Amino acid sequence: MAPLTSSSPLLHAMRDSNLDLFDPRTAVMDSSDYTIEVGRGDGDFGFAFNDSNFSDRILRIEIISESTEARPDGEGCTSLADWARNRKRRREDIKRDNAFTALDMAAGPEEQILNQPDNIPDDADTENQDEETAAMIEEPPSGDEGANDNDSNWSMECSTVLRVKTLHISSPILAAKSPFFYKLFSNGMRESEQRHVTLRINASEEAALMELLNFMYSNTLTVTTAPALLDVLMAADKFEVASCMRYCSRSLRNLPMTPESALLYLDLPSSVLMAEAVQPLTDAAKQFLAVRYKDITKFQDEVLNLPLAGVEAILSSDDLQVASEDAVYDFVLKWSRIQYPKVEERREILATRLAQFIRFPYMTCRKLRKVMGCNDFDHEFAQKVVVEALFFKAEAPHRQRTLAADETPNPNRRFVERAYKYRPVKVVEFELPRQQCVVYLDLKREECGNLFPSGRVYSQAFHLGGQGFFLSAHCNMDQQSSFHCFGLFLGMQEKGSVTFAVDYEFAARSKPTEEYISKYKGNYTFTGGKAVGYRNLFAIPWTSFMAEDSLYFINGILHLRAELTIRH
Repeated sequence: MAPLTSSSPLLHAMRDSNLDLFDPRTAVMDSSDYTIEVGRGDGDFGFAFNDSNFSDRILRIEIISESTEARPDGEGCTSLADWARNRKRRREDIKRDNAFTALDMAAGPEEQILNQPDNIPDDADTENQDEETAAMIEEPPSGDEGANDNDSNWSMECSTVLRVKTLHISSPILAAKSPFFYKLFSNGMRESEQRHVTLRINASEEAALMELLNFMYSNTLTVTTAPALLDVLMAADKFEVASCMRYCSRSLRNLPMTPESALLYLDLPSSVLMAEAVQPLTDAAKQFLAVRYKDITKFQDEVLNLPLAGVEAILSSDDLQVASEDAVYDFVLKWSRIQYPKVEERREILATRLAQFIRFPYMTCRKLRKVMGCNDFDHEFAQKVVVEALFFKAEAPHRQRTLAADETPNPNRRFVERAYKYRPVKVVEFELPRQQCVVYLDLKREECGNLFPSGRVYSQAFHLGGQGFFLSAHCNMDQQSSFHCFGLFLGMQEKGSVTFAVDYEFAARSKPTEEYISKYKGNYTFTGGKAVGYRNLFAIPWTSFMAEDSLYFINGILHLRAELTIRH
């Protein structure tokens, strides 16, 4: 082997990392403390891949046969659907035998090495071998196996070596890129003459492993398809090559996203290293699903068939196009009843996973009453979320905004208002001395601005005397059609030919007192589908209403109030 000189890129890499990879003082290293960042100061060592002039060890890769039922992941997978099916088919095999580990080393310290080399010294510490390094078998074998190596013998007998690949490797390069290889070379190779290591893998993992090894030298991959990138991603996770995982994640994000691929990315293993490296990919998948299915009523049949991870991604969005949070609640119940027919399982999935995405504080009081009596929820859980919702509704608007702001880092964002089709209202009801309700509707300045030139926004329904009513805010022309103005109307939901006589009053908070000031009073006998109101509530043009010095926007909010009383 050619000697390493002061200009050697390997020595430069070691100096940049400020770490002697073979210093006995650093021999034991936990993966959680592994801080060498791949690519930071490293050059492209692709020229050294499988080159004896730049290598200090021999890697012998034994490729073994697999279950006849399992088609190799990397062969014949032209789509993500094929990849997902093959991964699922092999899931039980993976649980039984680590995907890239030939031997089961859980039996005990005396079984940590299947074939011990003849030249291991008597004082070699074989009892503290890291579990992950058990994938490597030191060469040459003596042929003497421990009498109690039943699991290992079973594995050897049940696996046929199809072929063997031999590569020249550089231990500093591999150790610098992977805690797995660092621990292998620093703990398992105490003697300088022990330069051969053997790795046994399944046939389906050969292509991915070769790509991974090449990446550790060159910081790039040759594969570009989603199935191939996912195979390399899984290999990189097993061998703790975080930089390769990030590379695969970035490459997958750059490919066109589909519902199929998004769901597959959300179903990747949840190891700590995997979760961190693929977080941008899973975030992109969640965003894709949230945008695609934001109108869940339009895609209801499709969404009802999505798995749990997909539904969670959709429900976490602030931009759902739903009439109200009541519709979200109804959808969640419908989905859970289809997917989990057994009530015990349904209660569990609702309480632990799905209910957190229902924003109970924005549900109507009528629907919250139904939550209390719903058998799909545990009674104590239902009581807790309903009480929290009612307390939120009772808070002053500024306090509600504070609670919503505090929720920003949380995924469920239960106090954050979505972009509902019908704006939430706060309702106070009275039975005596007369049936009456007071309704509060708050609109943001941006919402009002979006009404120009002829838009309208509707409130959620509220009830009086058993009848449903709603408020609607309009941008329309005044009666002389000379300028645009802000109008407010009261309508009754259509229910046959019922007539209903109501006294009503509209009011709004106004500067400088910020008290509610009455703007319009009237009475009307409603029939189904009719509405009544005032075209120019503030008796000013739209430009004056929306001006920066407008009297009616307080901290960017327009506060409206409507009082309804049944006429006798």
